[in-house]
Amino acid sequence: MNILKDNINKGVDSYIDLLKIISSLSNLFSDSSTPYINYRVAENIFCKAFKADNLSRSDTAFDAKLNNLGVGIKTFISHKGISTEKIAEFNSLSSELRQLKNYRLAERLSTLRNERIVFAQKTYAISDCIYHCITRTVKKLIIFDSQYELINLNKIKVTQDNNTSLQFQDGLNEYTFNYSKSTLYKKFYTPDNAITLDVKILDDPFEILQQIFKTKKLSFDREVGFPGINYVILPLYSLGLSKNGSKEVATKSGLNQWNAEGRPRDFGEVYIPVPAKIHNNYPNFFPKRYTEFILQTPTNLQLSASICQANSKALMTNPNNALADWLLRDLLKLKKGELLTYKKLKEIGTDSVIVTKVNDKKFKIDFAPIDSYDEFEKNMKR
Repeated sequence: MNILKDNINKGVDSYIDLLKIISSLSNLFSDSSTPYINYRVAENIFCKAFKADNLSRSDTAFDAKLNNLGVGIKTFISHKGISTEKIAEFNSLSSELRQLKNYRLAERLSTLRNERIVFAQKTYAISDCIYHCITRTVKKLIIFDSQYELINLNKIKVTQDNNTSLQFQDGLNEYTFNYSKSTLYKKFYTPDNAITLDVKILDDPFEILQQIFKTKKLSFDREVGFPGINYVILPLYSLGLSKNGSKEVATKSGLNQWNAEGRPRDFGEVYIPVPAKIHNNYPNFFPKRYTEFILQTPTNLQLSASICQANSKALMTNPNNALADWLLRDLLKLKKGELLTYKKLKEIGTDSVIVTKVNDKKFKIDFAPIDSYDEFEKNMKR
């Protein structure tokens, strides 16, 4: 697949124009003759030009979804046609990974990487995937696509192991794991058929921007995107059991409520915890208790949901097992009777969900990176 060639009439001209425009403003950030493009800007340009779904907020294995294609977008400086770039971080698993060496470490890293890719494919209904690379050199952008593949666990071969990193390959790609950063890198090669764009870097982009704003009479209207108004983040683990930086999923409540004692329960009886702080700080975000609304998943599955239980502590679906089927069975691949653990959440790289409010009758749910609720909680007062 070649994204530019396959979408020649569906946004390529706009994409190239936007890349050139942003690159021309490079002197806003440095005086280098090599164009500068922030990776988030590259992702946003891609999604705007091709009308792709932007997945970067969820920090999943893909940055964008174009139809059923998952796209990892990379922008980096070209080093003679070869560059080693970050593809995954494993900070939350660093203590476990430090106990492994050589081949066992390479195998574990590969398994974790593959699990995250498969989880993202399931979450967003992705059937194929690719890397889209925007490399930068003196006054030029070089654009190409690269295969985005699972690591072949049967062909892992360690090529170098020293005090700072582990290098291995699987017959198709070459990988490096940096011990101190708990980060996995992949080597990218620029192909001969890469597309080259000439870039003219403006000498004084500040003056150009001032002229544009004055001519167009533009104003700095604030975009609406505020926590508690447009979105909240909910933990998939128990706050009550999580102490001193250690997090746990309750074994008898939340997403494991089916395991609670007392009356007989169905294996699909689960809920996502809604901390009291959410209601105290943002009392108007969710509808009142037991008021049904639509909860839309990333694949546009429409679930009937409501806030339930004492103190409105639970986000549940009706039927209740709809949430379990989607989250625990389809995505996490847990069997009926298998407990969800925080270790499992760390392995796939998420421990929270972001719930976005469309209106009082419709909300969207997506996954958020590890520690997202912790960061969100800092904005709350009580």
